[in-house]
Amino acid sequence: MSEKLVSQKEDPIISVKHFAMSFGSKTVINDLSFEVFRGETFGFLGSNGSGKTTTLRALLGIYEPTSGELLVDGKKYDVASGAKIGYLPEERGLYKKESVIDVMVYFGQLKGMSRNDARNFSLEFLRKVGLNGYENSRIDKLSGGMQQKVQLGITIMNDPELLILDEPTKGFDPINQRLLMDIIQDLQKRGTTVMMVTHQMDEVEKLCDRILLLRDGVAKEYGTVKEVREKYGGKHMEDIFIEIYGGVDGENEEHFSLGDLEDSRNLDADAAENSEKEDDDSRKEEK
Repeated sequence: MSEKLVSQKEDPIISVKHFAMSFGSKTVINDLSFEVFRGETFGFLGSNGSGKTTTLRALLGIYEPTSGELLVDGKKYDVASGAKIGYLPEERGLYKKESVIDVMVYFGQLKGMSRNDARNFSLEFLRKVGLNGYENSRIDKLSGGMQQKVQLGITIMNDPELLILDEPTKGFDPINQRLLMDIIQDLQKRGTTVMMVTHQMDEVEKLCDRILLLRDGVAKEYGTVKEVREKYGGKHMEDIFIEIYGGVDGENEEHFSLGDLEDSRNLDADAAENSEKEDDDSRKEEK
């Protein structure tokens, strides 16, 4: 990244400096530096395979960077570090044989909430997103969109200081996209820092303070939405995205599996653990 793209504002909650990531001979990220400031909504954008998810996983300690420094609240992230983070990964992971309320209360308690507080939060959230009456339904009986709402509720439990959302509206219809945007705007008003990965450029223009556009592991643009739009003659973000990434779709594809999430421990989507539990439950049911 060129020096002109580096912001000088103080007190970042996320700081990434000269981050590089390779898998074998394949370089996914090349000398990436950026900051996310407290209280802002930061859009981390790019085409498929540009390195976005790899960066998030390195930031959260799931991947070990090849080189460089990735800090959360001034230090390398660890689950035991005390940083209050809500992470919604692109791969959703829930205990699908359990009831909605049991799953939400379980994760709430993992985040340090009392059982009663976790239950009250869960019931209120379900009411807010139109899932009241589904609290005793099994997760696997819900539609994909409903499950995604439950996962979002788990992500924002216990008022995280930093919310990381990887494709949060994926699979949502326009009504539920608007609902999610309203929830994010409410969190913004309360001072939550939001870092979001999305391909919905209308969401970027409405929600984001600053953005970074990543292509093939290199920052192509970095600044406020206004600054980037002005640089491209006032074009909307969708047109800018097409101009930068036109014809690019996964040229630098990231290679990973759900098993990579095992080391995330108390991050909200331990998909590998959930899969093992589902297999055990299925064998019990067959008996």
